[in-house]
Amino acid sequence: MVILGIESSCDETAAAISVDGRKIVSDVVLSQADMHALYGGVVPEIASRRHVEGICAVVEQALQKAGCALDDVDAIAVTYAPGLIGALLVGVNYAKGLAFSTGKPLVPVHHIHGHIAANYIAYPDLTPPFCCLVVSGGHSLLIDVRDYTDMKVLGSTRDDAAGEAFDKAARVLGLPYPGGAQIDRLAQNGNGQAYRLPKARIEGAPWDFSFSGLKTAVINTVHTAAQRGEMLDREGLAASFCAAVTRELVPPAIDAARYCGYGKLAVAGGVAANRVLRQALQTQCREQGIALYIPPAKLCGDNGSMIACQGYYAYQAGIRGDTDLNAYATLAADAPQPIL
Repeated sequence: MVILGIESSCDETAAAISVDGRKIVSDVVLSQADMHALYGGVVPEIASRRHVEGICAVVEQALQKAGCALDDVDAIAVTYAPGLIGALLVGVNYAKGLAFSTGKPLVPVHHIHGHIAANYIAYPDLTPPFCCLVVSGGHSLLIDVRDYTDMKVLGSTRDDAAGEAFDKAARVLGLPYPGGAQIDRLAQNGNGQAYRLPKARIEGAPWDFSFSGLKTAVINTVHTAAQRGEMLDREGLAASFCAAVTRELVPPAIDAARYCGYGKLAVAGGVAANRVLRQALQTQCREQGIALYIPPAKLCGDNGSMIACQGYYAYQAGIRGDTDLNAYATLAADAPQPIL
């Protein structure tokens, strides 16, 4: 079954073609990072306009690279939530028009489900159930993936997501957007114990996260050094920040995976590309006898492949959209999916 996947939830316009979900035959991503770097972060209105400018060409290129025409496509999958509402609407409305004009089924895909599905592409033998740690620019979640479209949120962030904290910490360190990859590179030459940074735990909610205090601590550390005229160890602070984020994420993820009892922990989202986090997860999972699944870095960020892959399983589950399909800036990862 051939699925066209379209992704436009933030600052990447992406499209991909999959065959039976896990075989990706083309993947095209048009990044807006250079544009948003001028402002130190994503500007929603600019993101929406760039999606409008690029979405037709991106989809056409994905079809060309796959060597197929729209007539060969069996269904059109599109991210409809969550994300920047203007950006989402570009992809949703384009996909609706394409589906209506061609008579193809329209399959709405939850963005978080798409990130999780990146693991199916990287690991063809991986099947639910498993526990998944999702860490991206706007989300920090622990999810019990019971089936391809049946999920239960076990824990989430109470304030800032890990990815947002990375971007804010990078900005105060004078690093360009996107900040996560920049901090990762800077941290490779630093001492992860150079700075003491706070650790947050939510009483009564061991699988929930909080990154606002950690983000503020990094900002205050940089400002204090500047006010006192002290030399700031940028590499050490970057390494200490990565180590602190890892301390926040890994123990709850291991605990949740043991609670689920599946013996499998998957990781998804842009922050999953961080090398300190990946190494810590590998070490802890090996010690605990838990099978670990982490996609390669190119599948951790937003892309069309993950939407095409999840679109296949959503289609099999009877999830459909029609011309009334709307986009949603926020939607829980375990919210009911539209079934027509």
